[in-house]
Amino acid sequence: MICFLNIFLLGGIIITDLVKAVFRNRANRFIAEVEVDGKLERAHLPNTGRCKELLIDGATVYLLPSDNPNRKTRYSLFLVENNGALVAMYSQQASGIVIDAIKKNKIAELSGYSVIEAEKTIDNSRIDIYLANEENGILVDETYVEVKSVTLIKDGKAQFPDAPTERGRKHLRELIGLKKRGIRAVVFFLIEHPNGNSFRPNWENDPEFSKTLNEAYDAGVEIIVYKTENTLESIEVTGEALDFDLSL
Repeated sequence: MICFLNIFLLGGIIITDLVKAVFRNRANRFIAEVEVDGKLERAHLPNTGRCKELLIDGATVYLLPSDNPNRKTRYSLFLVENNGALVAMYSQQASGIVIDAIKKNKIAELSGYSVIEAEKTIDNSRIDIYLANEENGILVDETYVEVKSVTLIKDGKAQFPDAPTERGRKHLRELIGLKKRGIRAVVFFLIEHPNGNSFRPNWENDPEFSKTLNEAYDAGVEIIVYKTENTLESIEVTGEALDFDLSL
């Protein structure tokens, strides 16, 4: 049965008419096969992680429809039910969720900035969030924040990544470079599975990323961890910063 839900605002994007469906199969990295009102459909999967513990045959999912006639799929897979919780699957919007929370002063560690920008380019790199203050026409207190969406939960601990990521290691090395130049640098882990209550790097799946995260932390790159509260009406950063453990 198709279920149309309320409109809500997510990271500056209007989300309308979510469609309730049943997950059936992952055709490839970017495509999921889902059952909508008894009919098999193909949906864009906006999370390139493995997500094996989430994308299980028979799982209830919620799809974001598109009216773009040039798209190959009618839907994007937006939320999935897992162990009694709604898990956000649209990892591309994680930085938008964090920006929204910063503007609402929900993140104490990133408060007090008058300049908030997304997708800031510095040198040959593009960082998710740029923060600064302006004094007499000069930007001061510059801060670069790279956001990582986390959905893998093991024994109540959120872990990243769920698959090896050279891109993730590259981002950490970029943050280390910024810190060495005296610029505040932050890696922000946004836990989008409400059952995650703390964070650790996924040493088992990607020891190289985990080692690089430790190197970044030792170099002065800050680690901030928050989680989201997910409902059919909204996805919001909630609570205070969570603990993390970088050890093997």
